[in-house]
Amino acid sequence: MTTQTADHTHIRATNLAAVLGYLRREAPCSRAAIATGTGLNKATVTSIVGDLLDRRLVRETQQTQNHVGRPATLLVLDGSAYATIGLEVSARGLIALSCDTAGGQVLRWHRAGPGVDAGPAKTIAALAALARRAVTAVQSSGRQVLGITVGVPGLVNRDGAVVLAAGLGWRDVPMRAELAAAIGRPDIPVTVDNDASLGVLAEHLYGPQAGTANLIRLTGDTGVGAGIIADGKPLEGHLGYVGEIGHLRLVPDGPRCGCGRRGCLEALASLPSILARTDGRTDSDPQLQLEDLIRRADAQEIAVTQVLAEAGTYLGQGIAALVNVLNPEVVLLGGAYALLADHLTPAIDKALREATIAPDAGGCTVLASTLPDTATPLGATAQALTPLTRGHLPTR
Repeated sequence: MTTQTADHTHIRATNLAAVLGYLRREAPCSRAAIATGTGLNKATVTSIVGDLLDRRLVRETQQTQNHVGRPATLLVLDGSAYATIGLEVSARGLIALSCDTAGGQVLRWHRAGPGVDAGPAKTIAALAALARRAVTAVQSSGRQVLGITVGVPGLVNRDGAVVLAAGLGWRDVPMRAELAAAIGRPDIPVTVDNDASLGVLAEHLYGPQAGTANLIRLTGDTGVGAGIIADGKPLEGHLGYVGEIGHLRLVPDGPRCGCGRRGCLEALASLPSILARTDGRTDSDPQLQLEDLIRRADAQEIAVTQVLAEAGTYLGQGIAALVNVLNPEVVLLGGAYALLADHLTPAIDKALREATIAPDAGGCTVLASTLPDTATPLGATAQALTPLTRGHLPTR
């Protein structure tokens, strides 16, 4: 490829991504509105829209205008031809979610187990089986699967290997490679990312706090992690190892953490640590344990409310560290934390205001997520669209 051709290809991809982004935010809209909104000339927009129509990524619709004359032809995203699949691994089981390219939900499944003690091999096998079922279901709906992304509670490197997932007891697991091989579909790209990072992406795109420029989402279902949007963009760091607030040491001689150290926030305030202190039945289904914990907390059972208040204090201290460094506008409590927010938030707010340097916690508000169980797989479906949003169209 010559330099001139490469430059043209890059420009075309950039322009296409701009058109798709505008449609995702503003549809239904006209070609003229796209040209005005993106700054592209009308001929370029017409050419790109023609390509998107041919590939069934966009369709035309009619909308009557308020002025006299024929209705304008407007454009909307078309979800009939393509979809992505998002997966999540957590102590509460496996989740599969598929969304089409217009944002419509195609399927949502939850599978209990395999459990934190199953090990990576069994978990990957179960995840691959779930992914294959999801691919079959999506294809049965007449859609092509553009990609699969899985969220894992731990450090994930650029190659999709899980360097450390302390809550699962995993170290140095080449997850992307093993999962892709187990799925057996080399035509479908597979990526792996941190669950908290995917969760905050979903909140930033689809939740009530969508568009918030400085946003953090805290999860604690397996380990404790923070997904971070800073100045409108996902914070990734040098190697992608961001948001591991769960391994902030708060009590040097505290309980042992899965990372091997003592007194980490994760060992003090993750859902597994809370359940261990309120329910000694280690062989119970984590989902059933959580439901029982919520019931007992709502009934104001003193042994439970004390544990949750203490966990909330530790969470507030951890959040304060994030607030002092990043000054977010909103911190969202995700997963089980969202379901327990009424019992955690008072202690969180008190500890947060005591530990932050800026007045009134730097303007930060702590809220419960409205996507407690779906944010990570929803963010994963969005992440799987990355090639498309960068202008790389699927083959015809």
